[in-house]
Amino acid sequence: MAVTEPAPAAATAAHEGILRRQAQRESAARTYARSLPIVPVRARGMTIEGADGRRYLDCLSGAGTLALGHNHPVVLEAIRKVIDSGAPLHVLDLATPVKDAFTTELFATLPRELADDARVQFCGPAGTDAVEAAFKLVRAATGRDGLLAFTGAYHGMTAGALAASGGATDVRVTRLPFPQTYRCPFGTGGERGAEIAARWTEHLLDDPKGGVPAPGAMIVEPVQGEGGVNPAPDSWLRRMRDITRDRSIALIADEVQTGVGRTGAFWAVEHSGVVPDVMVLSKAIGGSLPLAVIVYRSGLDLWQPGAHAGTFRGNQLAMAAGSATLAYVRENRLAERAGTLGARMIAQLQALAADHPSIGDVRGRGLMIGIELVDPEAAPADVTAENGCAPPPDPALAAAVQRECLRRGLIVELGGRHSAVVRLLPPLTLTDEQATAVVDRLADALRAAERSSHRRTAAGRPADPGSLTRKTP
Repeated sequence: MAVTEPAPAAATAAHEGILRRQAQRESAARTYARSLPIVPVRARGMTIEGADGRRYLDCLSGAGTLALGHNHPVVLEAIRKVIDSGAPLHVLDLATPVKDAFTTELFATLPRELADDARVQFCGPAGTDAVEAAFKLVRAATGRDGLLAFTGAYHGMTAGALAASGGATDVRVTRLPFPQTYRCPFGTGGERGAEIAARWTEHLLDDPKGGVPAPGAMIVEPVQGEGGVNPAPDSWLRRMRDITRDRSIALIADEVQTGVGRTGAFWAVEHSGVVPDVMVLSKAIGGSLPLAVIVYRSGLDLWQPGAHAGTFRGNQLAMAAGSATLAYVRENRLAERAGTLGARMIAQLQALAADHPSIGDVRGRGLMIGIELVDPEAAPADVTAENGCAPPPDPALAAAVQRECLRRGLIVELGGRHSAVVRLLPPLTLTDEQATAVVDRLADALRAAERSSHRRTAAGRPADPGSLTRKTP
């Protein structure tokens, strides 16, 4: 697989100038720009064209925001229609025809048991705003401040959302084990590991000496994204629903990245049949524009007027784009296609692993796929009944693969505890040909990275994982 063609000198100079000014002017907290030094100027579907004239297949999709890819015709038409109508673009939380249409379409996609008894709160532009709103909602409704969250979780970058994410130290948030097959914390993996994790949770909550602050809610991702693409086992998620229901604890499903068909069901909780008390929604529901909501059971709707507000709750363009996206995914059964195509890609990547010991695990659900890269020559880091001896993660190799992918015109993301998981989040409109190209380019990039002497430090040891860690803003 050849790398992308060299760009003309003038285009390259303009491209490099923009990147140089960005580095000089923008915050040290910038993330994607560090590992993806491109300057997008045009995009359509899965393809991005940079200022240097090079084209890329985008498997980042705005961190899962672009369910239909870039500039899909139905999204652009919906936006133009609002602009041409003369409708106000900013209305706080006032009722509008655009908002009514969005809410109607959203409720049509929800699990029926929730939709029939649901309320919706428009929270602000980002998923982290919706997470904060969900916490405020359940604390107001239950009178309890305690929160249950899971190891490896990621819920956003505001203070409350970070407190519930993996690595935080907020003592009000109780950390529970999230089941994993490849790196099971109990050394078993599979159904047995999930069962132990569920029993641990149940015992801890019922132990009068467990030290758990009275919890108002449990928040869980049906598939941990930033945590390394770890799907929650369906049986385990059902146990979490039973455990929370029996103890009057609200169950919050964070569907910010998994929602709108990404995992092969419209909402990822539908795989398990679980109906949560609260759903946190953002990213794809705005059709590429900023929008975040929570949907919850009416019995929780006990907060006072003005208890949660925000200036940008009434983004009419985002609601129009979101309505068009939700309807298109539903009418064209893109969730079902994501499940079929994702399973095919996972199988192809697992076949690739047979020839590459540096691929420790391939996992995911639908078009939310992760490839964990490891150092097969190092001493095992984890031992499980399912996978035997799992080598330690290799973040330096993952970073090298990401760079080689970019050289071949493929944009990928890194995630996981050590940034050693190559993540694929292509749009749901991915064609069969594009799916094949993604796997082929990734395979070629892996071969090149494995041969490269630059993926390790001069001492021959992997680069510091902390220097590679990145989170979704």
